[in-house]
This record gives sequence, structure tokens and C-alpha cells, in this order.
Amino acid sequence: MGEFFSNVSRYPKYLITIVLGVFASFLQPLVRRSKNPITAIALIGALISGLMTLIFVVKGMVFPSSLL
Repeated sequence: MGEFFSNVSRYPKYLITIVLGVFASFLQPLVRRSKNPITAIALIGALISGLMTLIFVVKGMVFPSSLL
């Protein structure tokens, strides 16, 4: 039984490693492209827009009556 819990306790580590790897592979090309000031401004604008969209969607899902 102890071996079972030992194996189960490893899964969060794998999940964190996979998520960090996906973020690193996604951000690496963006960092290289951000050396151009115009591209950097566009990337910052896209990031802010994406975060605002995510916030509004989650807020709409959690508090649907407040949108009326």
C-alpha cells in the first residue's frame, strides 16, 4: 500500500513539469521576437487582451446575473 501512495505522489510532479515545459516552449519564441520594439508592444497588448478576456469569461461564469 505504501508503494501505491508513493506512485500517486509523483503525479503532481509530472504535471508541474509538463505544464512548465509547455509554457517554456511557448514563451521562448516570443522572447526572441520581443527584441523588436513594435513586436514587443504588440505582444504586451496581446497578453493584456488575453488576460482581460479570461477574467471576463470567468467572471461571467461565476456571476452570470451581474452581467444583466
